[in-house]
Amino acid sequence: MAKINCTVRQASSNVDAKHYDTERIRKEYLVENVMVPGEINMVYSMFDRIIAGGAVPLKEELVLEAPEILRADYFTQRRELGIINVGGTGYVKVGDDEYEIPYKEAIYVGRGNRHVSFRSADPSKPAHFYFNSATAHSETGVKKVSKKDAVVMHLGSLEESNERTINRLLVKEVVPCCQLQMGMTELAPGSTWNTMPAHTHDRRMEVYFYF
Repeated sequence: MAKINCTVRQASSNVDAKHYDTERIRKEYLVENVMVPGEINMVYSMFDRIIAGGAVPLKEELVLEAPEILRADYFTQRRELGIINVGGTGYVKVGDDEYEIPYKEAIYVGRGNRHVSFRSADPSKPAHFYFNSATAHSETGVKKVSKKDAVVMHLGSLEESNERTINRLLVKEVVPCCQLQMGMTELAPGSTWNTMPAHTHDRRMEVYFYF
């Protein structure tokens, strides 16, 4: 059985948050230890019931099971799931079908798919699956998405140190998602970024989600 860790974050008042010091802000909003070898780690937030997490399979397959907070028989019983691989080549199995997900590619898993699991092609170079999940109102199927399928935006400039390419991978123009939208930003050499991105092997890359 996969080692699954799920932390629940309560929603906070915007008025109260004005009085948080740095330590409290990090405690309430910073998600750490997302990618841990051999584990699935996730945070369930009371803000819109969003889930952010990561799975790093090694020699054994990691099965995504529903944490207690979902009160569900299986993870996607009432939710959709977006996954982007930011590590070595890996595989995501949905039901009886298995999909190869190379570095910087993605897969969308709609509501109603009972089995979702992760494995790495090479345990010495494991896949690092970053995932987000939101509640879903309909069953929308499964779709693998490569970078060539993405809606691409080129923004910024090298002069301003923010030249970047935004790859909108899991968006309504590409997949029939309900709420969840996900993408990946790649920074040009010499550019910097002013957020704290999800952990990746490439420090010039950020994965994100939005509604």
